[in-house]
Amino acid sequence: MALICAIALATLVFHIYFNNRYGYFRDEFDYMSCGDHLQWGYVDQPPLIPFLIHFCRAILGDSLRAIRFIPALASSLLIVQTAAIARELGGRRYAMLLSAICALIAPQYLSNGSLLGTNCLEPNLWMGCAYFAILAIKRNDPRYWLWFGVIAGLGLEEKYSIAVFGLGVVVGLLLNEHRRVFLDKWIWLGGIAAFLIFLPNLLWNIHYDWPFVQLMRGIRAENRDVVLGPFPYFFQQTLLLNPLTAPLWLAGLFALLVAKPLRPYRALGWCYVVCYSVFFVLHGKNYYLAPVYPMLLAAGAVAIESALDRPRSGQRRLQWLKPVIVVVLLVNGAYLAPVVVPILSPDAFLAYAKTLPFKLPVMEHSHARAALPQWYADQFGWQEIVDETAVAWNRLTPQERPDCGIFAQDYGQAGAIDFLGRRYGLPASLSGHQTWYLWGPRSYSGNCLIVLGDRRERLEQLFEHVEYVGTSADNPWALETQMGVYICTGSKFGTLSDLWPKIKRWR
Repeated sequence: MALICAIALATLVFHIYFNNRYGYFRDEFDYMSCGDHLQWGYVDQPPLIPFLIHFCRAILGDSLRAIRFIPALASSLLIVQTAAIARELGGRRYAMLLSAICALIAPQYLSNGSLLGTNCLEPNLWMGCAYFAILAIKRNDPRYWLWFGVIAGLGLEEKYSIAVFGLGVVVGLLLNEHRRVFLDKWIWLGGIAAFLIFLPNLLWNIHYDWPFVQLMRGIRAENRDVVLGPFPYFFQQTLLLNPLTAPLWLAGLFALLVAKPLRPYRALGWCYVVCYSVFFVLHGKNYYLAPVYPMLLAAGAVAIESALDRPRSGQRRLQWLKPVIVVVLLVNGAYLAPVVVPILSPDAFLAYAKTLPFKLPVMEHSHARAALPQWYADQFGWQEIVDETAVAWNRLTPQERPDCGIFAQDYGQAGAIDFLGRRYGLPASLSGHQTWYLWGPRSYSGNCLIVLGDRRERLEQLFEHVEYVGTSADNPWALETQMGVYICTGSKFGTLSDLWPKIKRWR
């Protein structure tokens, strides 16, 4: 484990070094603004990530490296978790090393370490549950199911999709001899623990009429996401984990489902089948399934180690495969790392992308127009929008400013105003998008608004006077760019509180 920890530490240093190459990511503005308004839930997420980033900023500050310290640490710890699972499944040194290398080079986990998001802790929490499930089975000690429930409860406060993993484990247990565990009190106590930890967010959702469910319905109605067929969906799973690791995690799935040495852990194999089926049928994005793979990589590494060490004629000739496999994986991982870690400049990345033997996935139709993939494009353009908003703000007289709000069209613009606008003295933003809608119009009358990214014709229907201030400077790498900014005065709609129910936009 000393070597595994050294690899994890090197990964942490790698992320910290490269994590400030571009700019703040769209979703990071959302988490920081939510962290400034701590509560038990938000329209698009549970409260754990905003809670953590609130305290991380208080300790480390607001730099990119500080904001992304949590994901960098979580991505590094996942390497240790994967190796620990391999060890509990019966793996020895090579299996632990091989599983750790696979977790290290997987593009999705590298991406998780590069951006603050609900994805960054998800694999750690899923694998925490898997680890305690393995211990409960291996040591025949049902008390570990209590810890399974505690981790699952924390997972529900981080991202709701861990419920699918929990469902998969339940189905897997029911499909083999371990179904008797449901006669024991400890697994039910684990379920109660998960429920109690999740309860505050559940009550928050009930109070606000299930905003996350409304959000999901809005996204589906808009047909925003790219829906994949069976073969593209499977192919993109291989891209998330690095195509060269596919034989390993497929071997792990096979070993969990049918191999005798791993038969006690067959529930985990069925768990993967359930998770895969649910996310595919519900048209989930390709990365929704990513948190489940470390346990398959660990199981596959155990199977590969066993196969290479099995006595047979010519055994010595097979031993050389061990270092070859590791070296090939590391070289390929280094080759693919710029896909998800901002190692290259944007121009260099576009040249590099042309050398890839596959096309980078597009998860939403609107992302197709960007020069860079969305996870990079959404790190550009925000400063230009805030700069133009500051021009509008500076045109206001000191008497106008206290009652003039800044209205943004989405959480990216709104969060950028909240975070980057502080240096210009801009007030906190208004928006009808997601959680900003719940925060309401605050004390603004609506008689004066700076509005971003709307059409003049629409604004003239709402205000007596509409002044065009300018358009944010173009950024060739950004998804949101050249945003029009207007100063609108003299409301025709009454007060902003009267208008507020009509501007709700949860999609």
